[in-house]
Amino acid sequence: MRNQIRPLILAGAFAALTAVCGFFKIPLGFMSITLQTMMAALAGILLGSKWGAVSQGAYLALGLLGLPIFTQGGGVGYVFQPSFGFLLGFPLTAAVTGLLAGESCSVLRLGLSAGVGILAGYLIGTPYMGLILNVYMGKELDVWTVVKTGCLIYLPGEAVKIAVTAVIAPPLKRALGRAELI
Repeated sequence: MRNQIRPLILAGAFAALTAVCGFFKIPLGFMSITLQTMMAALAGILLGSKWGAVSQGAYLALGLLGLPIFTQGGGVGYVFQPSFGFLLGFPLTAAVTGLLAGESCSVLRLGLSAGVGILAGYLIGTPYMGLILNVYMGKELDVWTVVKTGCLIYLPGEAVKIAVTAVIAPPLKRALGRAELI
């Protein structure tokens, strides 16, 4: 039990950081640009696959319980927001990124890991957005329009966040002593 306290505290800290990153937003299309995907990837790199996913799952749980920590509020009704699928992808982003990053401190490997992890999250978020827009909101958008408006326009920003993550993660990883988390 004692060796679980530190990763649990760090997971809570990353849940809080993900929430804070949602408040710095640039509206664009159906969603906003935030630093949350970067935080989900960073959680995976620094906490590992398991604890990174736990941190993002905690963030989701707190928001669904009603804390206004999502970009546009919180509560169970948030599942009907087009952007909610991307939030659902955060635990997967952290898990995939952490799994691929492993113990590495290589900027290239961490960048590739974050990129694949973020794309994994988009594989949940983009179809979910299409479902909400077309079925719930009755927009009747074709697949290309959904991909363009829910994915492609955000990729340049994601590339910048991936690069920043890859550069800041190695010193943070060494400072946290990630080996103690396993």
